[in-house]
Amino acid sequence: MENSEFARLLSETADLMEIAAEDGFRIRSFRNAAAALLATPERVEDILRDPARKITDIPGIGKGLAAVLAELLARGSFDRRDQLLEKYPPTALELLKIQGLGPKSIALIFEHYRVSTVDQLERICLEHKLRDLPRMGAKLEEKVLRSIAQYRKSAGRFLLSFGAAAAAELGAYIARIPGVERVTAAGSLRRGKETIGDVDLLATGPNPSAAMEPFVKHPGVIEVLGQGSNKASVKFGVEGLQVDLRALPSDSYGAALQYFTGSKEHNVALRARAQKLGLTLNEYGLFRVEGNALVAARQEEDIYRELGLAWIPPELRENSGEIEAALEGRLPRLVEQSDIRGDLHMHTTETDGRATLEEMAAAAREGGYEYIAITDHSKALAMANGLDENRVVAFARRVRELNRDGLGIRIFSGLECDIRRDGAMDIAEDALAELDLVVASVHSHMNLESAEMTDRLLRALESPSVRILGHPTGRLLLHRDPFPFDFERVAAEAVRRGVFLEINSSPERLDLHAPLIRAARARGARFTISTDAHHPKHLANIRYGVTMARRGWLEASDIVNTLPGAEFARALRNPK
Repeated sequence: MENSEFARLLSETADLMEIAAEDGFRIRSFRNAAAALLATPERVEDILRDPARKITDIPGIGKGLAAVLAELLARGSFDRRDQLLEKYPPTALELLKIQGLGPKSIALIFEHYRVSTVDQLERICLEHKLRDLPRMGAKLEEKVLRSIAQYRKSAGRFLLSFGAAAAAELGAYIARIPGVERVTAAGSLRRGKETIGDVDLLATGPNPSAAMEPFVKHPGVIEVLGQGSNKASVKFGVEGLQVDLRALPSDSYGAALQYFTGSKEHNVALRARAQKLGLTLNEYGLFRVEGNALVAARQEEDIYRELGLAWIPPELRENSGEIEAALEGRLPRLVEQSDIRGDLHMHTTETDGRATLEEMAAAAREGGYEYIAITDHSKALAMANGLDENRVVAFARRVRELNRDGLGIRIFSGLECDIRRDGAMDIAEDALAELDLVVASVHSHMNLESAEMTDRLLRALESPSVRILGHPTGRLLLHRDPFPFDFERVAAEAVRRGVFLEINSSPERLDLHAPLIRAARARGARFTISTDAHHPKHLANIRYGVTMARRGWLEASDIVNTLPGAEFARALRNPK
């Protein structure tokens, strides 16, 4: 069982306890424990199985929760969770995924209407019964109906990071099977889509079919959907992610990798080009129409070359101009993760982070970075212990002292400053001026009309201290849609004022995403790629931000934190 699964079960139990109106302290202990497990770099299961280790050494895990974790490991549940699920059906947990409803609202709805499924919730909204309950009204009904529609649209989808972790685990497992030399992920995972529906794995080697039987018997497989000599499909993990494994001869590996990577639209356009050249393309190879002679199959690059094209990186394969660019030699030299020299958005224990400034700096230094910016929250996020003006000024002074003493990495003093509803900064300008950079972000009032949200963001860009617009659309993948606003107008104003647009690498955000990145780049925008890290291990999420940048056709020169430290400091002082 992975740490994320332990944390999910604890968090869900806390939600059920809140629905049941149980003791608030007990609820917080479960939620704090879930956060602690997510921040733990070691596998919780390994600690629990090691008689020489104590799970209670993890801050936030007492004896009671240690017993809960041991029971979870043993049978996948524990007594209190079972009792709550007897009172509230498991489908009630699904309601927590509907934006606009919290545990207390769900408890109220359940008490009055015995609603425990999304379908039942939709029905009472359509019948205008939700508005009859205390603290609810017509606007909430409309919001819940929109959220239900979004939830159904995203059902069966998984975060890119979740798919990557599953592919890595299964890929390493399959690669150890005799007869297999190489395992490669294809499909939307290889293209770097923000969310995926399934995972495609391709195995090659002298006897790749030998992988089929061990694959379906992997301990994480919960259901076998099909099994043949060259393909098997399973449901993997408690979430039920579908994973397809195909065994391929090495001679057709390139053609199969191209075909199963997609996208469908890219492949259709590629096959149309092949037909114009008197060729036919499928998962087995590129062939001449006359005589069916094989032209290319072993390597992807061979397929594209024989079609008169430069090889197209997987992230660009969406039939959005990449084939024309490849034909004309206009493909961008896409940014690489190795181009990133610093991370400009991270949090510490001063607010809601799980590590100190020194610990974050050490992790970044060990990761090869030249510089970082520490950007804890401002005072509007009271639950995160956000910084007020006095703490901001003191923090800037502390960073200057740390840089003078030397930590082996340059620290830029920063702040993730909340944008208030009226567009004003949450911290006075004289305090912000003490910092090296300010990331301006929206964390509240996300249900404004488009015109009001646009004006709010435009006013925020007027602040002379703002250097980065953080997670600009406010979306949370599979949970919250972007808030509405005139993105191109805001992007144009950011360009005019020398404000960089953030590509937030948090797997739950991946904000900005490709279409908006391309639109902003066309207007001359420059970008940052940062992790929004709350723990040293989150720094590795930079890979997902880089993937979004690549899907947006960005080169290293479009991204300011690819600059060496001294040049980056000058860019902060003279952003235009």
